[in-house]
Amino acid sequence: MTAEIRKTLLIVETILIEGGRAAPRPLKLIAAAAVVRNPWAGLGFVEDLKPAIHAVAPELGELLTKMILDNAGSGEAVEGYGKAAVVGLNGELEHASALIHTLRFGNHYRTAVAAKSYLAFTNTRGPANAPIMIPLMDKNDEGRRSHYLTIQFAIPDAPAADEIVVALGASIGGRPHHRIGDRYQDLKDLGHDVSNPAAV
Repeated sequence: MTAEIRKTLLIVETILIEGGRAAPRPLKLIAAAAVVRNPWAGLGFVEDLKPAIHAVAPELGELLTKMILDNAGSGEAVEGYGKAAVVGLNGELEHASALIHTLRFGNHYRTAVAAKSYLAFTNTRGPANAPIMIPLMDKNDEGRRSHYLTIQFAIPDAPAADEIVVALGASIGGRPHHRIGDRYQDLKDLGHDVSNPAAV
């Protein structure tokens, strides 16, 4: 079994002005998505998802990572990153989760951009034209709020009921006029330790 991909999409957004002011450095957002047939479609309740995960997820991870890097120019250029999956209405949320919550998918991207942070994510179910939201965070510093971003788009004809949209997102830069500080200053102000932010 391999991924049955109906189509791919590459979405690139460049933000030049934010809040009425020119960005000191334009923010570039990149999303790469694949519309793939749900490998468990029509099979009823499948107890063991692992065979299809192992067959399909690595192919998607490799493909989408290449799409991101081809546009970004290099893994080093990518600063923020994330992932998302939307399963069609005949599928389970577990099917969306299965294809992105495996190291066989995420490690292609994580290794290519030399990241330390976990991949921020969403996994949802919806019809064609459902919102696809990819949350981003700094690839090396999950407390760096300037890179808390979201890429949002929709595909008019996907996902069909028996499909899954799988996507990766990237940012080159952070929010143009970032001015809310980071979580480390909050922790300092609250007298909490970085290793125990909730002070429990």
